Amino acid sequence: MIRQARPRRGLTLAVGALAVAGLGLAGCDLHATQAASGPPPPEVSVASVLVRPVQQWDAFNGRIEAAQTVEVRPRVSGTVDQVAFADGQEVQSGALLFLIDQRPYRAALAAAQSQLERATAAAQLARIQARRATALVEKNAISREEVDNRTAEQAQTRAEVRAATAALATAQLNLEFTEVRAPIAGRVGRALLTRGNLVQADQSLLTTLVSQDPVQVYFEPDEQSYLRYLALARAGAQPNANQTVRLGLVNEAGLPHQGRLDFVDNRVNPATGTIRLRAVLPNPDRRFTPGLYARVQLDGGTVPAEVLIDERAVLTDQDRRYVYVLGPDQKAVRKDVQLGTAVGRLRVVRSGLAPGDEVVVDGVQKIFYPGMAVQPVAVPMVPSDGQPDPSATAAVLSAGS
Repeated sequence: MIRQARPRRGLTLAVGALAVAGLGLAGCDLHATQAASGPPPPEVSVASVLVRPVQQWDAFNGRIEAAQTVEVRPRVSGTVDQVAFADGQEVQSGALLFLIDQRPYRAALAAAQSQLERATAAAQLARIQARRATALVEKNAISREEVDNRTAEQAQTRAEVRAATAALATAQLNLEFTEVRAPIAGRVGRALLTRGNLVQADQSLLTTLVSQDPVQVYFEPDEQSYLRYLALARAGAQPNANQTVRLGLVNEAGLPHQGRLDFVDNRVNPATGTIRLRAVLPNPDRRFTPGLYARVQLDGGTVPAEVLIDERAVLTDQDRRYVYVLGPDQKAVRKDVQLGTAVGRLRVVRSGLAPGDEVVVDGVQKIFYPGMAVQPVAVPMVPSDGQPDPSATAAVLSAGS
């Protein structure tokens, strides 16, 4: 009998193991190749920096004041007989505010009128007697001394008439002064003295009155800003009279109101190093109340060439600001920058960038380290969502407090 040979089980297992090992090694080589090639560079948007003229506005803190403020005091003494306004009421010029008891002043006026009438009668008699004496002396009927006496008496009575006339005018004024009227149009405060109180002429404070339209705002630029304004004035530029001033209240976004500069003080305050300026603003709707705080912007001239970038490109590293620019071999290069004023969605760069630099404005979160390769896509720096052109937009520079 012929025996058939059995297949060797151990040899079969060894061949299988080698095949599996070969497949594993092939797989490792494939993964290593893929890992060596890496993912493609991230796509980022880059834009060239803008170099444009920028209108510079200097920002200050100011206070709104009334153009006219009056402390209402009586011109005559007496007892308050009537308060003719409601506290806080807006009144017109000449409106009655207080009435002081008129009875003693009416009596004084009547006495002055009687005194004038008596002086007038005496003057008429003296005139007649002087005329008669002149005629009699020509006939030698009276002495020259008598003529002189009657002439002097006539002059004296004329003086008494003038004195009585002045006394009557004073009595009339005093009677008029019992009616305390508003010297200006504006809003009156509360009545500090009410009916029945005794007031002293030119001393007792009755109330206060402030004008409403227009109002004034005072603010104080520092010396550096003031010297720059002087240089602009010598060059024929602003600031000058009627220069536009922008203003906003604490509860308002932006600076929606406009006024005009109308006053520059004649000296710099050596204690604070500032100089006082004043602007006038219309107030027809009574929006501005004297004493309110205001944010003020004054035209500080035009900077002919400023570097501008999109706000989105700016990153923060503790106390430093930086951007990524497109460097050689399409790598993101970090550059620290010093920022200036805001111009819409753009920002002025004082240092760190130069004309021609291409800044990463979108996709900066994809850059994990400086020098990382990127795939740039060129976009315009000026936003296309209706933002104004920076050459016509005013920047804000904080230059005072």
